[in-house]
Amino acid sequence: MALTAKQKIFADEYLIDLNATRAYKVAYPKVKKDETAKSAASRMLTNVNVASYVEKRMKDREKRTEITQDMVLKELAKIGFADVTDFVTIENKGTYKAVQVKATEEMPGDKLGAIAGIKEGANGIEIKLNDKGKALELIGRHLGMFKEKVDVNIQTSEKLDDIMSQMGGEGLEE
Repeated sequence: MALTAKQKIFADEYLIDLNATRAYKVAYPKVKKDETAKSAASRMLTNVNVASYVEKRMKDREKRTEITQDMVLKELAKIGFADVTDFVTIENKGTYKAVQVKATEEMPGDKLGAIAGIKEGANGIEIKLNDKGKALELIGRHLGMFKEKVDVNIQTSEKLDDIMSQMGGEGLEE
């Protein structure tokens, strides 16, 4: 079954930045509340047609850009698992200790992607590393290590309880 015009707008917008709430509000401009858009967008992403369209477009983009999830994860791993001692050594200089930057060929090549920048500052050469915590968080999310808790509250009504009891059910308890 094909996508409706609104579903296609939603899916195409979602593919821009993977922000389902924003995409839903573009596809359905009358929806103003973020909470409403968020829950509706979540349902929209579980729609079989929408999900397969998004998956196909992402695979097409992966082929077109030649950027794979594995490549991204490897780069994040460089950042997440790098250590400052991969790039510097601490040397005794008699009465004090000094930080010595390693020569590039002494640095592990698989971790050079962790370096955000190198510059000469007032205290010598400074090495700035990319955000290790953020990289580890993104890796953890990809691996499904962090699950968001969903609170589902059901409000009962006397009518619903009556219908359930007529059907042979026990109704909903508060």
